[in-house]
Amino acid sequence: MGRLGGHGPALVPLSLAPLALVASLVTLAPGHSAFGQAFKPQLGCLGDRRPSGPPIRVSVVPQRPPAETFAVWSPLLQQLGQVSKQCFVLRVAPSIPNFEAELRTGRADCVYMNPYHAVLAQRWRGYMPLIRDGSKPLRGLLVVRKDSPIRSIRELNGQAVAFPSPNAFAATLLPRVLLARQGITIKPVFENTHSNVYRSVALGMLPAGGGINNTLRRERPELREELRVLWQTPPFPSHPFACLPSLAPARREALQAGFLALAAYPANHGLLDAIQIPEPVRADYRRDYQPLLGLGLERYAVVGSD
Repeated sequence: MGRLGGHGPALVPLSLAPLALVASLVTLAPGHSAFGQAFKPQLGCLGDRRPSGPPIRVSVVPQRPPAETFAVWSPLLQQLGQVSKQCFVLRVAPSIPNFEAELRTGRADCVYMNPYHAVLAQRWRGYMPLIRDGSKPLRGLLVVRKDSPIRSIRELNGQAVAFPSPNAFAATLLPRVLLARQGITIKPVFENTHSNVYRSVALGMLPAGGGINNTLRRERPELREELRVLWQTPPFPSHPFACLPSLAPARREALQAGFLALAAYPANHGLLDAIQIPEPVRADYRRDYQPLLGLGLERYAVVGSD
């Protein structure tokens, strides 16, 4: 259960923390357990108002606070719907465990999720990856405060480390597996979102935290300046946008073509970058995600019985 206090080293005195960073923590972390219920905006159908079929239900893994996720995905889906002649209903679960429960039941027609979720989703409901980013591979990170005395991951042995959730692929599972292979044992503290992990480390609540390259570079500059990347994982294919096989093939093909069409126009590049798919390419489950089955991630994954 994520917490804002009561664990790890003593808090950095606020007089030593940049005011902009404190403001950033309060402004962008409503998804943290200490901030109450998740943000639930009332949104209508996004995209074409005369779609080729029923509205497509889209769910997005809650890496960031829900309000921020809605802010970046709503305009993208509006544009994607226009070019693909589809209409979307967007949902962001209040936490990653809630997201996983919905993934298991197939509540959403299409989902943006991490690579390990793609493996689980294919097993549970046959979700088919359509699109992923082709510009930069996904890398997991361990970050510390920029003035931290920690210089080696071996110094984390026996320490508490912040992670967004148990099944976050590159931010949690992959670092835990790779650290264990080197004989490094850590005490995980789950903070619900990537944003909360970065803020917990920046404010000195925990000595280190797990994240990914794609979310760290999209944080506010004043926050990034307080952090230092201690270690990173090898590269892996990035998060896919996947859909249920029950969604008509013609509609799946329209979505693939729509993403690629948006990327052809510079005016849309900002929208695509904001959702972490700056250069969409066609995804393939066997090529991109099936190899993850050999990494031993299930040792640390927290998943209900199949």
